[in-house]
Amino acid sequence: MLDIAEELHRWVEQGRDFAVATVVAVGGSAPRQPGAALAVDADGTAIGSVSGGCVEGAVYELCQQALEDGESVLERFGYSDEDAFAVGLTCGGVIDILVTPVRSCDPVRTVITAALEAAAQGRAAALARIVSGPGELVGRALVVGPEDLSGYGGFGAHPELDRTIAAEAGAFLDAGRTGTLEVGEQGSRCGTPLTVLVESSVPPPRMIVFGAIDFASALVRIGKFLGYRVTVCDARPVFATAARFPEADEIVVEWPHTYLERTEVDARTVLCVLTHDAKFDVPLLRLALRLPVAYVGAMGSRRTHLDRNERLREVGVTELELTRLRSPIGLDLGARTPEETALSIAAEIVAARRGGSGVSLTGAHTPIHHDGTSVPARRIGSVA
Repeated sequence: MLDIAEELHRWVEQGRDFAVATVVAVGGSAPRQPGAALAVDADGTAIGSVSGGCVEGAVYELCQQALEDGESVLERFGYSDEDAFAVGLTCGGVIDILVTPVRSCDPVRTVITAALEAAAQGRAAALARIVSGPGELVGRALVVGPEDLSGYGGFGAHPELDRTIAAEAGAFLDAGRTGTLEVGEQGSRCGTPLTVLVESSVPPPRMIVFGAIDFASALVRIGKFLGYRVTVCDARPVFATAARFPEADEIVVEWPHTYLERTEVDARTVLCVLTHDAKFDVPLLRLALRLPVAYVGAMGSRRTHLDRNERLREVGVTELELTRLRSPIGLDLGARTPEETALSIAAEIVAARRGGSGVSLTGAHTPIHHDGTSVPARRIGSVA
C-alpha cells in the first residue's frame, strides 16, 4: 500500500475509514507486483490498482465487505479458462491479495498511519503485515525504519516474533525490496507457520544529468516522470539555470567530476553524461565507472565513443570497467529530437533496471514483466 501512501495519508488526516487491498504474491504473467494496492473508503471512493483492471471490480467489493465486518481476508485470483471476462486474470497469471480494514476503531490503524506518513514524506520505512496464519493475527502490522520508526507496532503474539520480523523487515528495507517471508508464530521455525508481507518504501532514486544542453531538458522531464530525483550538473553557469531546467530537483554549477566526488550515490543511482566533451567526460567517467551505481551512460557518436574509450584507457580505466559504460547512450529507436533521445535513454535505463532485453515484444519469447525489486517468499533460517 505504500505505493499510494500520499493519497492514503490524506485520507487518514481527513479521518476517513477505508479498506486497502494489497498484492501479496504473483504467479505467471501478472500486471502488478507485490505491494501494489487498491483502497476504498466508506463513501465508495477508490484509488490505486491491483491488476490493471482485470479484477478491480471484485476487489472493490471485498474492500467494501472488509469495511463492514472489520475482518482481513486473503483472496486468490487466477485465469478463468471458461470465460476470459469472468473474475480472473485474462493475462493468465495468479495473484494473492490481502484486504485489510483501516478504520478509526482498528488497532492496526496507528501502525499503518506511521508507515504512510513516513512514505508520504519520502522517508524510508518498511511495513510488515501477517498475511496467513491464525485468524486473530492476520492483518496485524509492524513498521520499521530509521530513528523513531524502528519496531513501531507489533503482532501481539510471542515477543520473539516481533524481534524476528523487525530484523527481517530491516533487511528488506536496506535492499529496497518488497516480498514475503515465512516464520513460525514464536519467531523462528517454532509454532504455527505464518506468512508475512514486507513492503519497503525508500526515497526516490537519483538521476544525475551532466551537461546542461537541450537534450538534458527533455531527459529531466522523463526522469521526473519515472520517479527519479533529478540533478543537473554543468560547469557553465550560463547554461545551468533554473529557467532552463524548471523541473529539475537540483541544479549544480560545478565541474562534473568534482561534484560526483562529493555527492551521495547508491546502487539505484543513474548517471547520464551528455557533455560529449573530453575535458568533462574523461575525469567524470573515470570516477563514475568505479562507483557502485545502477547505470552509467555517455552521449556521443560512435567515433566519439571510440576516441573517448582510448582516452579513458590512457588514464587507467580497465577493460572490465569500460564494459559498464552504455555508449552511445540509449536504445536504437532511430531517435532524432531531444524528446525522442530522452525516451531512448529512459528505455535503456528501465531495461537495465528490470532486466529487459530491449527488443520488440512482437515475436519475442521473453517475459513481458520483469521485476528486480520484489522477492519470493523465503523461510527464516534459510539461505536467501
